[in-house]
Amino acid sequence: MLACDVTILVCSSCRDETGSDAHPRAGAQLAENTRLAANGDIAVHSVECLGNCKRRLSAALIRDGSWSYVFGDLNTSSGEDLVTGARLFATSTDGLVPWRGRPDSLKRGLVARIPPLALIKEDK
Repeated sequence: MLACDVTILVCSSCRDETGSDAHPRAGAQLAENTRLAANGDIAVHSVECLGNCKRRLSAALIRDGSWSYVFGDLNTSSGEDLVTGARLFATSTDGLVPWRGRPDSLKRGLVARIPPLALIKEDK
């Protein structure tokens, strides 16, 4: 059983800063690093592309009924930061990842914050 309802999505097709086509890709290495850091307590899924190629490596934190977050400018060892962010997100009561305690890579690397569909439907 997972410790929280947050899911980490990692772009497995992201290339390193040199743009190398070598395999495994840097994104796949980040995904594996994140899985190891999560230790089975948080769902981690590889996705083909998050469309954030200019700010590679990229990942997202999602939680049902909450805001979703896309991060870039990560590196292959950012898995622990993603897990820390996911744990903070899991304890959030307002559906946002708290700024306090968020690893620097997730402060600097924020690309987008996407509102939950329920919030958009309320606005109609």
